[in-house]
Amino acid sequence: MTVSGKCACVLITGVAGFIGYHVAKRLLRDSVPVIGIDNLNDYYDVSLKEARLVDLKSDPNFCFEKIDIANQPDVSRLFDQYSFGTVIHLAAQAGVRYSITNPQAYVHSNLIGFVNIMEGVRKKKPAHMLFASSSSVYGANRKVPYAETDRVDHPINLYAATKKSNELIAHAYSHLYDIPVTGLRFFTVYGPYGRPDMAISKFTEAITKGKPIEVFNNGELKRDFTYIDDIVNGILRAMKAIPEPLDDPNEWSRAKYRIFNIGNNSPVTVMRVISLLEEQIGKKAILKMLPMQPGDVYVTYADISALSDKVGYCPTTSIEEGIRQYVKWYKEFYR
Repeated sequence: MTVSGKCACVLITGVAGFIGYHVAKRLLRDSVPVIGIDNLNDYYDVSLKEARLVDLKSDPNFCFEKIDIANQPDVSRLFDQYSFGTVIHLAAQAGVRYSITNPQAYVHSNLIGFVNIMEGVRKKKPAHMLFASSSSVYGANRKVPYAETDRVDHPINLYAATKKSNELIAHAYSHLYDIPVTGLRFFTVYGPYGRPDMAISKFTEAITKGKPIEVFNNGELKRDFTYIDDIVNGILRAMKAIPEPLDDPNEWSRAKYRIFNIGNNSPVTVMRVISLLEEQIGKKAILKMLPMQPGDVYVTYADISALSDKVGYCPTTSIEEGIRQYVKWYKEFYR
């Protein structure tokens, strides 16, 4: 793909990641030019990231650059070279448990890298910038479902703390430089090409290979599992809804800034997910029941009324259908 500096395309950071790949795939299907960047780190199997990229590179409207967002000169050059109509910032160091043992990786990508992207956005002023936050910011909150108006001042792991920091940094840039910014708090995304460190992926591999599954808190956990197609629909709808300042005397902020939950609004127990996987795989799981792990929460549950009211977001994929589609892909991809 040849992209001139004048072309207003979409930048997707973390394009070789799970959500980044699917968002790029949908935009390309709609003939939208995409510039994708990723550092292809080895947090999980790089061959899965490379497989996603091979698929994307088959489209002439796609251009990839291998860039670490924490490398300021490379990020600055990227923004000097291209004109982006929209920036969708999904690159980040993910994972709750990994943040406990490798905190510097989160500072590197989620703080330094985030500021580098915001600086590029400040200089080039795209029409809209969207970024990935996380349901993890709700931390120790006991009220469910989680709503965007809830306080999120008590993260219980470093990953969540960096995502809350991203929200604060993004608001400051939006306020100072008049940048339209939307943050999206994702809730347990799953589906084809999903990250292998996520529960559904790990469970599927273990059941298929006849290995034990680690089930924390003796299975008494609930997650708002959200299928990737529903997430992508929500992102693309939010992309078109460019924020304007709120005309509300009760609001402190006048920035062009919004935060939305993007989930399924229907928590499912971990044991229910295991049961569905057993049905689709055709094998019984070997369960290793364990206590609660540090930094984890008992339930995630998204109040999605704000995003629904704003852009008509409405997830339609049941957990039964989502699991069926994921196992079908897993069998084909890993056969």
